[in-house]
Amino acid sequence: MAPFDRTRTGGSVPSVAAQGTWWYAAIAGEAADSFSARVRIRMRRACLAAVLLLTLAYAGLVLTATGRRWGDAVLAGRLADPAVARVLREHPSAQGFGTLTLVLAVLLLAAVGVLRKRYAHTAAALGTLAAALVVALLLRYYAPGPRFVDASGTPVPSGFPSVPAVLAASTALGLVLVVPHRLRTTAVGLGALWAAALGAYSIATGHHRPGDVIAADLLVLAGFTAAVGFLARGGKVRPAPRRGLPPQRFLVVVPLAVVAVAGLAAGAYLLGGTLPGPGPVAAALPRTAHRCGQALAAGTGAAVALALLGMLRHVALDPEPVPYRRAAADPADPFADDADPDGPGRGYLDDGLPPDPFPEERDHEIS
Repeated sequence: MAPFDRTRTGGSVPSVAAQGTWWYAAIAGEAADSFSARVRIRMRRACLAAVLLLTLAYAGLVLTATGRRWGDAVLAGRLADPAVARVLREHPSAQGFGTLTLVLAVLLLAAVGVLRKRYAHTAAALGTLAAALVVALLLRYYAPGPRFVDASGTPVPSGFPSVPAVLAASTALGLVLVVPHRLRTTAVGLGALWAAALGAYSIATGHHRPGDVIAADLLVLAGFTAAVGFLARGGKVRPAPRRGLPPQRFLVVVPLAVVAVAGLAAGAYLLGGTLPGPGPVAAALPRTAHRCGQALAAGTGAAVALALLGMLRHVALDPEPVPYRRAAADPADPFADDADPDGPGRGYLDDGLPPDPFPEERDHEIS
């Protein structure tokens, strides 16, 4: 049990020997109204909400004919948008650069955790990333839905959810577990903006539909909320200092919030007019559908990062700092006090610890 958790309901005090054991921490984390239990319940609800939204996105964008036609309109609209065509023409090496940044980002995530000696949190971040990749591949190959073939008739696996988007979002949200609390907002915010840019580029190139990127963000959010919930179950969370938001964090939080709000609002506004019907599609609809898909994908990625940061705003995942303890005097130190022949140093007890500055006087009588 962590020292900041509340006492038991009956008022009993746990034994000192039991407080340092891992099994006691796991059980005490479930105590009613404890900080660890509140964080765990919050993460469990967020995980279930992310899974529910992922299910709704899959049902609406993959299983329904309207959702599939909207995705086809988004892919067709990228060819009708001159801005997208100009970016792809002027930056042909952007795809290779994006792949390089993905590899470097994963290595950076592992390096930060190892350098800070947060081996358990680093393993949790990389394990969640690997689990999200496995789930994404299972959904792509085995989830029920329409099957696509290429020009030669070879079956092509579904792109739902996007594997590069899963990697990018997992790396961005994985920084929550390895970065210090004071740098968490800046690091995760920058990572989320980078992941949103990679998702927008994958939609612009036609490799993925907006639903693939949205599903990847929701899948990663479910994975990392579950990971933080397991850490809270083991008592590895503690309250963070309640400080105001430093000015430098506004440079990251404000753009991230603008992308989230503007993207979701614009996407929701354009979505109603870009859902194609069974008849012929208007000439201007694909271009508008492409911009709607870009806005929804970017807004979802930014909103996922803001949601996780908001839920963990006052939660520190770093271990509690070790309190200062005065060491015993060194007899070999020439600048130390004169050594006591009955102890390691003058004014120290036999065990090397300083005496109590306020000793209890049992024979003292108040008159």
